[in-house]
Amino acid sequence: MADDEVILLDFWASMFGMRVRVALAEKGVVYEYKEQDLRKDHKSQLLLEMNPVHHKIPVLIHNGRPVCESSNIVQYIDEVWNDKAPLLPSDLYQRAQARFWVDYIDKKLYEVGRKSWAADGEEKEAGKKELIENLKVLEGELGDKCFYGGDTFGYVDIALVTFYSWFHTYETFGNFSFEKECPNLMAWIRRCLKKESVSKSLPDSQKILDFAVFMKETYFTKSG
Repeated sequence: MADDEVILLDFWASMFGMRVRVALAEKGVVYEYKEQDLRKDHKSQLLLEMNPVHHKIPVLIHNGRPVCESSNIVQYIDEVWNDKAPLLPSDLYQRAQARFWVDYIDKKLYEVGRKSWAADGEEKEAGKKELIENLKVLEGELGDKCFYGGDTFGYVDIALVTFYSWFHTYETFGNFSFEKECPNLMAWIRRCLKKESVSKSLPDSQKILDFAVFMKETYFTKSG
């Protein structure tokens, strides 16, 4: 696999792109990173060609062939570069459970997280409330385990930990503390951050907040 050409089409602030970056780092895969402009009329021809259905990042291009959707990409990475750092459990039941929880994360965190900073009034409060509730469910699933897969950092950990880069934004706009609301989850995050694959793949939280402020002022604030 040393001669493989690996390209990642991504956007720096995307928690979904961060998943792919963490997975590639875990596997020690060398790749070319290509930052994408996600504005509707500014998307690159390469992105449009590699993801003709959704025109979204991340896209992993492996020897000229694209793989789309972050959770799918992470599974692909685990199966192709299977000589080190397995991400999914070998046990089929545990593997099914891991996929269930990643699906839960995908469906239950992104939209309510966005509402907690991009929306206003009742919609914003409802988003914040649901975000905290859903994270408490995930905290309950973690229990007293070191990682979601037990003693080993893996698929569910990768899917969830990248949201941490947005926690400061959620807290700032929502005026609450994850440390207070989900202390065990925050302890898990600190364990994840000890891994270089995580700490070097997640952008600075203040930079994310500055980006969110710009996005809200530019695209989400109602004029007049």
